This record gives sequence, C-alpha cells and structure tokens, in this order.
Amino acid sequence: MATTLFRRMLEALPRLGVHVLDLEPGAAVISRRGRWQHAKFGGSGSHLLVRGDQDVADEREFQLAAAQYLCHHHVAGILEQYGVNCVFDVGANRGQYAKRLRRSGYKGRIVSFEPVPLTFETLREAAENDPDWQVHPCALGAEEGTSTIHVDWNTMNSLLPPSAYGRGRYNRFKQGGTEEITVRRLDSVIDEALDGIADPRPYLKMDTQGFDLQVFEGGGKRIDEFVGLQSEVAPLRLYEGSPAMAESIAAYEARGFGITGMYPVTREPATGRVVEFDCVMVRAETATS
Repeated sequence: MATTLFRRMLEALPRLGVHVLDLEPGAAVISRRGRWQHAKFGGSGSHLLVRGDQDVADEREFQLAAAQYLCHHHVAGILEQYGVNCVFDVGANRGQYAKRLRRSGYKGRIVSFEPVPLTFETLREAAENDPDWQVHPCALGAEEGTSTIHVDWNTMNSLLPPSAYGRGRYNRFKQGGTEEITVRRLDSVIDEALDGIADPRPYLKMDTQGFDLQVFEGGGKRIDEFVGLQSEVAPLRLYEGSPAMAESIAAYEARGFGITGMYPVTREPATGRVVEFDCVMVRAETATS
C-alpha cells in the first residue's frame, strides 16, 4: 500500500512543476529548477540533498552524483550482509574511498595501496589516526617488479598509456610525466593484510584506471578467499591495452562472482553514453544473512 502511494505521488509531481528522477524501487530524487534537489531513499532513512541548476548538462552531473551515492549505499549494505572484515582498497589515491567507508559505519580493517609517492603521502596522513587502516606505497598487478606509471593526471594516473579515445576526451592525457613504481602481486600481500583477523572475509575494491584485471589476476588462487569485489569496467576504453567491459566481467564471473549492481561513473556529455561503470559483485554462497 505504501509503495503504491509513493508511486502515485511520483506520477503526480510533474503536473505541479516538480522534476522526478526515479532511481530504484522506493528511491527517487525530486527537484525544481534552480532549487535544492532532495531524495528520500525508501525506508532506509537516507537522504541526498544537492543544489540544483538549470541546464541539461548539470542535470546529468546530478544523475551521476546520485549514482555514486547509490553505489556507496549499496556497497555499505554488501559489506554488512557478507560480514566483510577487511577491505583491500587498490588504487586508493588520497583515501577518498576508505574515508567514505568509515563515514558509512564500516569498522573493519582497510588495506590501501597507492603507488605514486606524492599522492601516497596524502593517503598516509589521512590514515595516521586510524589504527585499523593500513597503507602501502605500491601498485598491485599480475607480475611483481617495477613499472612506469603516468602521473599528474589527478585521480586518473595509470600504468597504461591513454588510448586515442582517451586523448580526445581528456586534455590532461596530453600532459603529465612518468614515475617508476613498485608493483606487487595481490597473493603476495594477502597474509600480511589479514594478519590477526581470526575469520577473514575480505572484499576487493579496484580503481586502477584500466589495470583492474591485472590486479585481479595477481590474486591467483587466493581470489577464492574474497567474498566480493568492486571494479571499474569501461564500455569505452580510455587506456591503451585495457580490457573491454565484457572481458573483465567474464573473468570475474569465471571465478564465481555475480553482479549485484552497475553504477555509471562518467558519461559522454554529447551522446550520453556511459564511459565507465562501477561494477559490484559477490560470491552469493558466502552471504551471512
């Protein structure tokens, strides 16, 4: 009955000059031009409040912000449902993801990996007062050793060069430099990361700008220990040599993970096509509730 009433309200609001962005069952964003945009997420008690603007481009930005909110909300629920007690934060940058986890109430261990020295220093400072947040100054990949990373691309530093499409989309790819970094395999750092956890239930978050599948392959047989993962998959390739979205998802599914959510990260302004998704996956048989 409550759901029906909610649906009727959403259908009536446009006649009153109110814009409705229907996000999911029980979740919608309502707004008026130039005013604050507000979302009530079903019975969860969660709200989203963002300043509204007046053109289509800004509305698309708002939609992406709503998708990011929903992704974070969804991941928080997955961590609780699957009893996650250690999150591997690969491609940590300045610690944004880990800080969002803490704000959402996650109290387990976080192990962050960030290879760029200047960025790592900011990450280290962010984690210094959190006793269960470990940080490591290295990248993860399929092979151990050293490699060259492209830097000065803000949050888009990558071990891969930009594709022709990427160079056309982002001016930052035409600038920047390179640095030598250390690369470890995931299976070589797992024991240290999980040390002291009696019943480890790890979750793997990857945001490595086209390098996620290499990180995953570096887990070897120990990938089977992870109850879930989060990977940035790309329908449109920003980096030369990065896998197609279907290739990445097929590799994850082949190791027993199933999709629970897909959230757009960026879109082409002119066409609306999604450039990258955050893909959240789990091993269904490992759910604790």
